[in-house]
Amino acid sequence: MSDGKKYLNFVIEKLKMRLDEVQHSIQEGQKEIEGMHEYYWENYTEMDQYGYENFDNQQALLHQVNANQEQLALKHRLETMLDSPFFGRVDFCYEGEEESEHFYIGIGNFGEQAGHVPLIYDWRAPVSGLFYDFDKGPASYEAPVGLLEGEVTSKWQYKIRNRKMVYEFESDVKIDDEILKAELGSNGDVQLKNIVRTIQKEQNAIIRNTSDRIMVIQGAAGSGKTSVALHRIAYLLYHDRRQMKSSNVLILSPNSVFSDYISHILPELGEENIQEMSFDLFAYKELRDTVSDCEDRYDQIEKELEGGFHKRQQEQYERKQSQEFLTEAEGFLLGLEDSLMEFQDVEFRGLVKTEAELVELFYFKFQEIPLLDRMDALLEYFIDEYETLHSCTLSEEDTDALKEKFRKMYRTRDLYVLYNEFLDENGYDCLPKVSYEKRVLAYEDVYPMMYLKYRLFGRGKQKGIKHLVIDEMQDYSYLQYEILKGLFPCKMTILGDRAQTMEAKNQDVLTFLPHIFGKQIRKIIMDKSYRNTVEIASYANQLTGITDVRLFERHGKPVEEQSFVSLDTALEQILENLKLTEDGYETAALLTMTEAEARVVFGYLKEKMPEISYLDKNSSTFQKGLTVTTFYLAKGLEFDQVFAICRTEKTTLLKQAEYICATRALHELYMYTLE
Repeated sequence: MSDGKKYLNFVIEKLKMRLDEVQHSIQEGQKEIEGMHEYYWENYTEMDQYGYENFDNQQALLHQVNANQEQLALKHRLETMLDSPFFGRVDFCYEGEEESEHFYIGIGNFGEQAGHVPLIYDWRAPVSGLFYDFDKGPASYEAPVGLLEGEVTSKWQYKIRNRKMVYEFESDVKIDDEILKAELGSNGDVQLKNIVRTIQKEQNAIIRNTSDRIMVIQGAAGSGKTSVALHRIAYLLYHDRRQMKSSNVLILSPNSVFSDYISHILPELGEENIQEMSFDLFAYKELRDTVSDCEDRYDQIEKELEGGFHKRQQEQYERKQSQEFLTEAEGFLLGLEDSLMEFQDVEFRGLVKTEAELVELFYFKFQEIPLLDRMDALLEYFIDEYETLHSCTLSEEDTDALKEKFRKMYRTRDLYVLYNEFLDENGYDCLPKVSYEKRVLAYEDVYPMMYLKYRLFGRGKQKGIKHLVIDEMQDYSYLQYEILKGLFPCKMTILGDRAQTMEAKNQDVLTFLPHIFGKQIRKIIMDKSYRNTVEIASYANQLTGITDVRLFERHGKPVEEQSFVSLDTALEQILENLKLTEDGYETAALLTMTEAEARVVFGYLKEKMPEISYLDKNSSTFQKGLTVTTFYLAKGLEFDQVFAICRTEKTTLLKQAEYICATRALHELYMYTLE
């Protein structure tokens, strides 16, 4: 029996023993909880009148419940490890030593008891870097005690499934290409794969980077940038347990389906899941006291594809998201300081503040407070003075009456009205003057209005967030990054692909991010594509003229291009080419340009296909089988087979759409055009 198999059997026995102990601990803990409940109900009438005993009982119960939760989490982690305890081994001879030590590497640490030397090392442990970063020969790693040097004498790779060794072999290279090819060549899952078995050296450098405050990753389609970013978060949580928890991390993701697609990664890597949010949804929540509804980015794309914009509309949209808008907005806000105010004397039961005194307070004492909150500061100042003079506390009615007096000194506090004044003053088309229920904000106005709101009312910094991940960075405008910088004064991982922008004009955010975030940015290029076959990746790159992407050598079926005179014939051809069988593929996508087109296609196919699902912007799960959706909702996802329904016209946005469709395909790509 090989060393790998012997060690596997040995570790499995140890894992089983540890699991039995944990299971026993959980059962004992449950009995303890039941006993506490029983004691409480039998004795609560006789407990002391001040409630001390009751409080002590509640605290003890809470402590035991938390302990049981921790044991349950440990049980789940050990059960996961039992299926596949390790995937690698590195033999390292420390400088000055004669014999090598064996380090087996897996998804998490495992020792017979806490504090014992691990039988398996977490892939994030310092010593595990030897496996990812070095071939045989001189090597080193940074440990808590300092740099440890020596020599890698041997490296092994394993695939273990259901506690059985599928294969094992000694490898001279960092991660054998055949292993990587086998992993990448497997069928697409309904969730993003974790990549701990196949992390490449350049990816490992990104994952283990703890020094850079803001890391920006420009990654080609299929380069693994999202996986790397999530593994980086898992590493940072492991590395800084005392300072950062999962609840301190936020991902800005494009939509709920993408959130579902990546939601298992961190739990698989031994961490709790993290918060995810769409920035458009966040903006809507911030503005719902001003408007009844807001369009999102997808509404904007649909408008553009259905009829396009007039040149003036397109110019206005671009201007409102740019640095130019910020200059205009600041000029408008400066003018508002004077034009918005109508000061007058305030008198309340003998206490008087003259217009001149109020002006002095407003423009000098409280000048740092946002304009539309400043009068509330004057109100508090006035009330404090009155209450101090009369040694009393004003009633709620009196306070409300005074608030009304102070706020009347604003010409208006309606953000919608003020934003319209800004538009008019700067030569933009104005919004309709309607009541709140009819105020629906076009996407181009969402973030400009949000910026004005924050400048006029102030913004609450998201202090609980210590690390922000921004995915699809190319879809955020200059203005949005300015807002994000103010909202999240924390470390960031920003990632995306400039070739996958959904703007009518291509933009490279790397040209302006340093201007917003300063020199603390670390820029990293991931230019090797792993997702697609060479045939698919080459075809996709030709669509947009990309020449700077390195391709992983995995070959497959040539891309099939066909034109059809009717949608029906195209769909029948798709049904013929689908390979969703037990021995075939697990996932396929039919991608259209607009939602209306997707609905028509889904309506036609749902009678003929048992395993078909439809994704719109309100969907929250990604399923096996055939998925019908738009190109923009498929961004970030991948499928075994992709069928794209394209148009004969080729605007910039439609070219981008075709590129996005093409780069979703793992194994087979069909590009169908309706004439």
